[in-house]
Order: sequence, then structure tokens, then C-alpha cells
Amino acid sequence: MPELPEVEHVVRALRRVIVRRRIMAAEILLPKLVPPEGKAAFNRKIKGCRIIGVRRRGKFILIDLDRAKGLSHGRAARTRTGSGSVLMVHLRMTGRFRYLTIDEELPRHARAVFYLDNDRRLVFCDQRQFGVMKLVSYARLGGTKGIRELAPEPFSDDFSSKYLRDVLARSQRSLKTLLLDQTKVLGLGNIYASEALFRASVNPFKVSATLSVKRVGRLHQAIREVLSDALTDGSALRVNLEHPEGFSYGEAFENFWHVYDREGEPCVKCGAKIRRLTHGGRSTYWCPKCQKR
Repeated sequence: MPELPEVEHVVRALRRVIVRRRIMAAEILLPKLVPPEGKAAFNRKIKGCRIIGVRRRGKFILIDLDRAKGLSHGRAARTRTGSGSVLMVHLRMTGRFRYLTIDEELPRHARAVFYLDNDRRLVFCDQRQFGVMKLVSYARLGGTKGIRELAPEPFSDDFSSKYLRDVLARSQRSLKTLLLDQTKVLGLGNIYASEALFRASVNPFKVSATLSVKRVGRLHQAIREVLSDALTDGSALRVNLEHPEGFSYGEAFENFWHVYDREGEPCVKCGAKIRRLTHGGRSTYWCPKCQKR
């Protein structure tokens, strides 16, 4: 499943090609993709909207829309705080976008097609059919289920070391389990949670409330560093919306991992063999020597 860095790379790729484009029509090929309003209502609401921005909240892709015929930076700014709507997209496990010409054959597993005013199509593909799309107004976005419960963005001032310390102090769950809870710590999936814990030299099975202030500070720094490195490493992931393969979630970051998916291999720090344990339904990887406590 794509984690925050992968979603951010998709956002940046979308931003390069669809901002300022108008949606002339939409075709929903998988009805359950747009519950609860249904295909007809969704198509009617989105037809004629201009795309004025693409951003992210957690793992949600937010495509800002405006029905105004003209568009200026001032108008776009006013729309974001007033009228207009947002297309919320969650990729879930296998969702991805393709940017095609009008003549290219639809890819396999195409679930939604957006016809743009430049004779191109933005196609949403999803093999496992777990992806979700929803149209909401700007005014109601913050209170929308899935958005309102999210923890602070990991690079925001709200996600401070004190915030993390307070969250951990109230929980008897293991650190790895808590880090995967998007209502407590945002942006970490199974891969980056394991990597952050390794960088902080913290045992993933430790009870959250027992972590010392010093180790909380190290973990807070490690969370930001591992996400930042994945976002800024230009070789880590290249999203090409026009390429048939596009990219593969996770696999593009293999050169970036220190413990994830490295069971039995030597630790890059101490040489001990990396271990794996199924924990909370997920595989947890850690170094038994560097992460003893």
C-alpha cells in the first residue's frame, strides 16, 4: 500500500499535468468507487469543473475544483476558502493514475475516466478495487470522515516532540502498532514505521507509554527524517503518469530500506542479522542488537 511519500510523489506528478485543466465529462466504470451518491450524481457535479490545485492530507489526494469560467490566482485562493469542491481520492492498495491521449487504449483495471479540455484523459486504475473517490465542498472538507480524524501532518508545527510524547504516554499499545494509527501519527505505513524505529534505535514491541523523553525525541526526529529522505531522494521514485508501468509502490524504495524486507541480512550498523516477526497482522523487521531496548 502506498505510504505518505509515495502519495506525495503522485500529487506532484498530477500537479504538473492537470492543474488549470477543465473536466469536460467523467465516466465511472466501477460504481462502488464513488459511494454513496452514485455515478449519475457524481458525473453531474464534476462536469465542467476546472482543476485549480492538487494537494495531500495524510494519504488522501485532494484535487481542488472550481466551476468558474475564468481562473486567476486570486480567484483560486478565494475558492479554497469559500465556494468550490474537492475530489478526495484514496489509492488504498493498488490505485494509480494514468494520463492518456484520447486515442490510447484504456488500461486494464481502469475504474474512472476524466475527459479534460486538452483532449487528454486522466484515468484511475485499481486492480484490487479498494480505492475510493468522494466529492465534498471546501467548507465541509475538514469535517469529512477520513479527514477529520487524522493526526497532524508530520512536517507541521503541530507534530512536535511534545505532541508525540503526549500521544505515547496515553497508550499501552506497542510502538509499532501505535505508529501505524493515522489518528495518532500521520503518514507512516508498515515500511516507514519499521525504518523510523530502526533509525531511532527503539524496540518496536516496547509499550508506548514506557518510552523515555530522550527516546521520544529521537523517534520524533527519525520519523521526520525517514519521510523527508523518501520525499527528497530523486532516485527513490519517479512517477510517470504517461508510462504504461508508471511505477511500483514500495519496490522503488528498496535501496532506501535498512531493515524492511531484509530478514536474515546483516544490519547496516552492527552486522547482526535482521529479524522479522508477524505483529498485529503485519511483518515487523528490526535489529535485535541495535533495537534491544
